[in-house]
Amino acid sequence: MLTKNALQAVARDIALVVFDVDGVLTDGTLAYSASGEEVKFFNVKDGVGIKLLQTYGIEVAVISAKGSAALDKRMHDLGIKHFYPATKDKLVVLSALMVELGIEWTQVAYVGDDIIDLKVMRHVALAVSPADGYKLVREFSHVVTDAPGGRGVAREVADIILSARMDLAEAYTKAMLPEFESADFKQKLGQKGA
Repeated sequence: MLTKNALQAVARDIALVVFDVDGVLTDGTLAYSASGEEVKFFNVKDGVGIKLLQTYGIEVAVISAKGSAALDKRMHDLGIKHFYPATKDKLVVLSALMVELGIEWTQVAYVGDDIIDLKVMRHVALAVSPADGYKLVREFSHVVTDAPGGRGVAREVADIILSARMDLAEAYTKAMLPEFESADFKQKLGQKGA
């Protein structure tokens, strides 16, 4: 675990936040419709956090071992351009993305909840586990959130990173704008000169 001052110093330099899906952006429950289609439940608060990170120029990626139509739809709705479903090796995918973006390991936060995530978490500056992440993952993490998976983990991570840069009340002023929910919010913000 990092001290508060050390956490703020690391969080201030984060340029890319990577989220796992099942057990992080969802509670990990697998639900199926009568037709066999996978159903996922996402938290609106997490969506606000993810959009705020993007609004303030912090890249967001989602790398998942699984893929589904529900996940595709949610990533589209959040404007996630670095989305990698059905990924066999998350470290390889993340390494390639970092080269593409010109980002170093010291600028990466990764949020994961299970053993498959440890391979990546060993490399990043800020490793985060949900409150209900697997025991070994929690023990390895720099931060364990108060929230369990699917219940505000991404929002908590966004707050940590944004509060290292600015007052949170100031950060959230953009979330109060009526156009914040639109898909092209960042573009509209740029046109206003904000």
